[in-house]
Amino acid sequence: MLTTSISDFRKDIKRYLDNIVENFETLIINRGKDNGVVIMSLEEYNSLKATAHELSSKVNEQRLDSAIEKLQKGASFQKDLIEK
Repeated sequence: MLTTSISDFRKDIKRYLDNIVENFETLIINRGKDNGVVIMSLEEYNSLKATAHELSSKVNEQRLDSAIEKLQKGASFQKDLIEK
């Protein structure tokens, strides 16, 4: 995670944005006491939103936990997809 001030961000905005996208970094721009802005790549944002959706209900959360537990115990299996 990177941090900078608004003035430093303005001076070198392209370098900061390139670093965020290329290295999956998150940038915090400090704007005073307990005030700031977070910048992340669109890919990272979409990933966070998808995770939030998957964990949005207890049923989904339990299914994911169960699947992870099966994978860790080696109790999973592979299934071929049917192509039409």
